[in-house]
Amino acid sequence: MAELLKGAAVVAALNEKMTAEIAALKEKGISPTLAILRVGERDDDISYEKGAMKRCDTVGVAVKNVVLPADVAQEVLMQNVEALNNDKSIHGVLIFRPLPKHLDEEAVRRALKPEKDVDGITDGSLAGVFTGSGEGYAPCTAQACMEILDFYKVDCKGKRAVVVGRSLVVGKPAAVMLLGKHATVTVCHTRTVDMPSIVRNAEIVIVAAGKANAVTKEYLSPGQVVVDVGINMTEEGKLCGDVKFDDAEPIVSAITPVPGGVGTVTTSVLVSHVVEAAKKAQ
Repeated sequence: MAELLKGAAVVAALNEKMTAEIAALKEKGISPTLAILRVGERDDDISYEKGAMKRCDTVGVAVKNVVLPADVAQEVLMQNVEALNNDKSIHGVLIFRPLPKHLDEEAVRRALKPEKDVDGITDGSLAGVFTGSGEGYAPCTAQACMEILDFYKVDCKGKRAVVVGRSLVVGKPAAVMLLGKHATVTVCHTRTVDMPSIVRNAEIVIVAAGKANAVTKEYLSPGQVVVDVGINMTEEGKLCGDVKFDDAEPIVSAITPVPGGVGTVTTSVLVSHVVEAAKKAQ
C-alpha cells in the first residue's frame, strides 16, 4: 500500500513559515498584497479566486480585486496591468487566463513585470526558472510538485525522474526544477515512443498529461514516487487524476491523491510568492 503524499501537511508547513514572515514584514509597515485581475465571470476563475482569497486571509495577505467586463477593450486592460505594475502597494499580480478571444493575451503576459509575476507566466519568470537567475517566480503548480517532494524528504539526487507532459505551465519547468535537484530527467509527451517502458524505469514520476487516468499499471513499478498533477472529472462526476489511482496505489511506494494533493498546495505556493515579492520590495 502506497504512502499518500497529502497536500494538507505541506500547506500547514508553508502557512507556518509565511505567518512568521508576514508578521516580520508588518512590523516594518509592509502589508503583503496580491492583486487579482479577472476579465469576465468564468466559473472556474471565480472558484480559484475565492480559494486564493481564503488562503491569503488565512495567513494575513491582503487582496485587491480588479474585475473587468468580458468585452473590455485591449487598451483598458493594458492600462490596468500598467497601473498594477506601478502600484508599490501591490507586491504580486495574478491574471486569470485564458482571456476572451478578442484580447491579445501575449501582449498582456509580456506587459506584466516579472518581479510581480507571482503565477510564473512571463518570459522573465520562465527564464529565471531555466537559468536559475532568481528573476520572477516559477509556475505555481510546478513548484507545488517540488514543495511536496521536499516536505516528504524525497531525495532526487542521482535519481531517474520522468515528467509526463511538456507544457510551460507544469512539464517543462518541473523538468528543469528536477534538474536543479540533481535528478536525471526524461520528458515524455504525445510523440514519445513506448512511453510505458520509459515511465516504468523511473524512480520519480511527475504526471501532467492533462488526460484522466492516462497512466495505468503498465507504466508503474514498485518503489516509485508518483506526483499526479491532473485534475479531471469522470463521467460519473468524480474528480480523478492523470494517474489511475486504483492501479498505482498497490504498486508504487508513494503517490499524491486527487483531490487533496498537488492542487491543494498550488494556491499556497502562489501566496508564498506574494510574501517573497514583498520581502524583495523592502
